Amino acid sequence: MAGICCELVESETSAPMEPTSRTLKRRKMELMPFKFMADVSVSSPVECSRKRHKLDLCSPSSSSASSLLLQSKRDSRVESCESKSQEENEGAKCNKEAWRLNNHDGEKSTNDAVQVYSPKFGMTSVCGRRRDMEDAVSIHPGFIQHEGSSASNQNLHFYGVFDGHGCSHVAFKCKDRLHEIVKEEVEVEKVDEPVVQWKETMEKSFERMDKEIQEWCDGIKTSNCRCELQTPQCDAVGSTAVVAIVTPEKIIVSNCGDSRAVLCRNGVAIPLSSDHKPDRPDELVRIEAAGGRVIYWDGPRVLGMLAMSRAIGDNYLKPYVISEPEVMITDRTDDDECLILASDGLWDVVSNDTACGVVRMCLRAQRQPSPPGSPGSEAVVRSAASCENSDKACSDASILLTKLALARHSTDNVSVVVVDLRRNYNQV
Repeated sequence: MAGICCELVESETSAPMEPTSRTLKRRKMELMPFKFMADVSVSSPVECSRKRHKLDLCSPSSSSASSLLLQSKRDSRVESCESKSQEENEGAKCNKEAWRLNNHDGEKSTNDAVQVYSPKFGMTSVCGRRRDMEDAVSIHPGFIQHEGSSASNQNLHFYGVFDGHGCSHVAFKCKDRLHEIVKEEVEVEKVDEPVVQWKETMEKSFERMDKEIQEWCDGIKTSNCRCELQTPQCDAVGSTAVVAIVTPEKIIVSNCGDSRAVLCRNGVAIPLSSDHKPDRPDELVRIEAAGGRVIYWDGPRVLGMLAMSRAIGDNYLKPYVISEPEVMITDRTDDDECLILASDGLWDVVSNDTACGVVRMCLRAQRQPSPPGSPGSEAVVRSAASCENSDKACSDASILLTKLALARHSTDNVSVVVVDLRRNYNQV
């Protein structure tokens, strides 16, 4: 009985083992087609009809094969287009390098590169600790283009910073329109005179901008604007304006308000504008001669209200607050390194020398060292490569200046524009 029981136990335990191993083998063999389909390399020989059925479903049929063929053709077309665009880009770069190499001889100076390529720049504008953002920045490289070989007929570049007060719409209106007005005035003046009289041109442009602001504020209400709750005709809204026009030979800076432009030349900070504060001696005399007063209320203010003596807009303070800019024309030299335009949010806490030192440090960090014993043609290529990196250096400088102003607890909006003026991009 014991033996029979053993046999029964053995038969009961051994019987289920065989189907288990078979099912495992079956499962392994059934997974094989999926593995081959993932690789899509070769098809394994099929032994049973069930596997063949699964392979027929999973393997690519004639229609799927055609779709795969079409997809491969599409991929090849995309690759060919990408390679073609890459080749065109590389060809364009090679053409630029060839132009630089062919035009770099003993008779031509580095001024040719400046005349052809616009200066690199970087811009940063942040709200800071203010509730609203009222600054606006306008940058238009080559906003006036002329054909010709002489230096006076080359492209002109426009850079502007506008610091609004009362609301932001006057600053943004100046951002959208002032460069167009300057272009119109230059084109009108060039019809009569071959050389632009920049002082008169910029004064006319600022006057036209101020009149447009007055007509615009008087004619329509500003929709979705918080100043509409205070003054429906926007009389108490205005903006400062500092504008720099860079030509191959000159830098024309027009300033109206307390924003500022600073030129860094051979490591020295040169102010190209003077802040229009109400307590400035000549501005104080002008305001009082017009019948106004300067009242000290948290600093000197026109009629105790506006902390600047010149601005675009501010109809309620005219004629004490005027829109006439001060224009300074500076000849460019090979020692010019950079131009900084910024609102008073930067200049209230950062000096001119410190700002120039920060920008020079960023430009020096982007400089590529010249290996000793290199030929002149390779120097031109390195100069071009440094020029390509110049916009990143200017952007880094503008960001660093903005962070410095915030770290020194500037309470105003901060807007900074940095323009690279180097003729030889390996200097600094």
